[in-house]
Amino acid sequence: MKRRQLCAIALVLTIGCISAAFAQTLPGRWSMGPPLPAQRGEVAVAVLGNEIYVIAGSTNTLDSVAIVQSFDTVRGTWQARAPLPLELNHVGAAGLSGKIYAIGGFIKSNAEATAECFAYDPRANRWAPIAPLPNKRGSVSVAALDGKVHAVGGRDTVSVTEHDVYDPATNRWSTAAPLPPSEGRDHMGLVAYGGKLYAIAGRFTSSTNPTNLFEVYDPASDQWKEMPSMPTARSGGVAAAFHDRILYLGGELRNGRNNGVFTDNEAFDPVTNTWSELTPMPSGRHGAGAAVVGERLYVPAGGAKNGGGMFTDTLQIFTLP
Repeated sequence: MKRRQLCAIALVLTIGCISAAFAQTLPGRWSMGPPLPAQRGEVAVAVLGNEIYVIAGSTNTLDSVAIVQSFDTVRGTWQARAPLPLELNHVGAAGLSGKIYAIGGFIKSNAEATAECFAYDPRANRWAPIAPLPNKRGSVSVAALDGKVHAVGGRDTVSVTEHDVYDPATNRWSTAAPLPPSEGRDHMGLVAYGGKLYAIAGRFTSSTNPTNLFEVYDPASDQWKEMPSMPTARSGGVAAAFHDRILYLGGELRNGRNNGVFTDNEAFDPVTNTWSELTPMPSGRHGAGAAVVGERLYVPAGGAKNGGGMFTDTLQIFTLP
């Protein structure tokens, strides 16, 4: 073999070793759990106790489904649950006080939003309608805080700034301070942590217009405050509070790298007020969900390509030292 070829091979191997070494120095480790019974994307994910619920979504034929399946993190098994009353995708969901609340969504492939909302009782294995959203919207970001369900942003035909709060005790919605930018956001991460809400990334109506905005909402003052921007602008990723940090993983950008889907795993430390990089996902995802149970963060389902199609049945699991 010629000297030039040998040098080229050596250079490639060296770069590969440096990249592998760099990846190994990043905090965290990924593994794979039992696959879902069905391939889906644009799902909602919520936690009750030791179980993770994957709610509704889209199939690879872009049909909306009402399928609900739960994963028992102790037994490591999946089981079917009562389906959502409507076939929907881009639903928002949160677990609160022993029930799951499913908020809004799209009826057909992002084409028509709904204001319908439902509560799931696991003891009866039954969904029941609750008061609808004041305005119909899908890709709405949902989190539970202080006994109430917050629904922030989302869109019907365009992104909105609305911030509505549902009180299960009264079955009523009230209005809270809207998102700060004059232009609304959808496909955004929303995390409850330390008595506050953190709104992360998302898009301005189109997947070609993502943002790295990061804001925190204080319910005591009913005000949003701008925080240090996330390093990588993207939408449709998943977010969670994990090991005293706010994580944002995956996401998409139309016509971006790697089929337009990110593997990036970035974490915000509320103590130091800084972002850092964690070990990236084994395979990029958007339209998935994140669930934390114990010392593990689970990312079920989602798409391996931006937009519709290439939805998966994978369960990626992240741990930190």
